[in-house]
Amino acid sequence: MASRAVACAHQRGEVTVVGTTYILSHSQQELRRLRLQADILKPITTRLLREAGLAQGMRVVDLGCGPGDVSLLAAEIVGPTGLVTGIDRSPSAIDTARMRVKAAGLANINFVEADAAVATGTGTVDLAVGRYVLLRQSDPAAFIRAATTHVRRGGAVAFHEVVAVGGLWSFPTVPLWQQVTDLLVEALRSAQQHPEAGAHMIKHFHDAGLPQPSLFSEIPVSGGPHSPLYAWVAETLRMVLPHVERVGPADPGETDIDSLEDRLRQAVTAVRGQVCFGYQYCGWTRI
Repeated sequence: MASRAVACAHQRGEVTVVGTTYILSHSQQELRRLRLQADILKPITTRLLREAGLAQGMRVVDLGCGPGDVSLLAAEIVGPTGLVTGIDRSPSAIDTARMRVKAAGLANINFVEADAAVATGTGTVDLAVGRYVLLRQSDPAAFIRAATTHVRRGGAVAFHEVVAVGGLWSFPTVPLWQQVTDLLVEALRSAQQHPEAGAHMIKHFHDAGLPQPSLFSEIPVSGGPHSPLYAWVAETLRMVLPHVERVGPADPGETDIDSLEDRLRQAVTAVRGQVCFGYQYCGWTRI
């Protein structure tokens, strides 16, 4: 899709898009995977929003909002007197986000179809937030600088990123889990421009001209027959199969996607094991 200029104004602020190019769009299957991922990450992102000072009546911009999961979390916190604007360059993601907001009967969220990396604001919101966006940028510091254009003086910018340090471990070691997740991590890393952006937030914030961020890290851990991680691993591997060849040959059993979720569940529960999602790095600062 060709670049285009878009302007969108709303009752409490304005977002101006100087140009955007769409390279990838979200399939419905990918949007479902993202919503599964959002359920796993919800407690961590909620902590980030709270620590960054989000409260009732505030205004938020969600950068790279996808199907709207972080926007919905923020809307819960700011309440009906607050306002959330989600920005994403994927038309299908925006359509899905709008349908979810309509189904929830919420009037305090709107969405803008635009590239968050080039959308500029008027410095009126209280918080600019992004989840899993810095790792996709060619210049994370430039993205953070763009985020600050939305935020008033004294407001905050906040980011939630993932870094697969040492892979996605299992205890005790479950061979199938380790084989599949090692393949998955390498494929994901090959598909991202800055896969360790979350581990370099201090540098990226500094290069953006901002104060050193407050940081914390958490790792989602689960197990048993009802863990959502089996489905997430299987569906994420399905998404990145085109990248698998870049990191070397895979065992055909590893990439039998249709049965993978059940096989992982059986392998982990058979040893009463625990599995992890990956290190989640969160950082925020005031401007």
